Amino acid sequence: MQHWIKLCLIIVGVVALACIIASSVGALLWRRDTHRNVMALEQERHIGTDTSAPHTFSRDELAGLPNPVIRYFEFALTAGQPLIRRARLRQTGDFAMRPGSWSRFTATEYVSVYPVGFIWDARIRVMPLLNAYVHDGYIAGEGRMYGKVAAVVPVVNEGGTSEMASGELMRYLCEAAWFPTALLPSAGVSWRGVDDSTAVATLADGSTSVSVDVHFGENGEILRTEAMRYRMVDESSVLTAWIGHFSEYKRSGNMMTPSKATVEWVLHGKPSPYWRGEIVHADYDFVATVRSPSQ
Repeated sequence: MQHWIKLCLIIVGVVALACIIASSVGALLWRRDTHRNVMALEQERHIGTDTSAPHTFSRDELAGLPNPVIRYFEFALTAGQPLIRRARLRQTGDFAMRPGSWSRFTATEYVSVYPVGFIWDARIRVMPLLNAYVHDGYIAGEGRMYGKVAAVVPVVNEGGTSEMASGELMRYLCEAAWFPTALLPSAGVSWRGVDDSTAVATLADGSTSVSVDVHFGENGEILRTEAMRYRMVDESSVLTAWIGHFSEYKRSGNMMTPSKATVEWVLHGKPSPYWRGEIVHADYDFVATVRSPSQ
């Protein structure tokens, strides 16, 4: 009997060790994949070679914009501040893989404004000591989402469709409240007024164009974004009402950005939140002023 107990313990130990090794190797490969994605954000085009492109925010750029949009930029930005080229946003919060079933997550979101793109690198707790690794992003005009349990076992792999590109570009546009110079006309966003507290933001990248209704508060801050976004249902893309709520604005450098947000689908006429989190740290790289060869 003792012989069999020892044998079982040895087998369990070997299996556990194999799982640890596989998970460690998977995590290493995942980090390499994240690095490749981040590098891919920079491979298309760069601001800095075009001497006619603006490098700092000027109130002159607000001429002709709807009144609530002007109030937003006056609230969020400081005249003369440099424009954001890249951002790194460390996040923590809760994610609902099923309605009402929340799991803790940590993530770093890497954003490029020139060219437009992002990659969200997240760890979502699915069980004690077990995480799902998720990449969600928009790179080189293509939307993509894939995930693996313990960075080893694939659970989702979607991308390459026009619906996916639209959904991910829409996410970028809504989340630009965290990197607000990306909402300026010089960053490719056009604005159309609706009323004194609402405007429609539109962003086109290649063949993909998206629009979002943006609702502003009394101080000019973005309170809510609303759009019809594609959602996967039984392997089909279904347009679904999608809402983001932003709150607790704080000064980050010379900018005012929301520190907390909640994102929800509207299912059967009722809100179904699936993401709630906060920005715990933000780093920004700014567009460098171009110098002439003689300088």
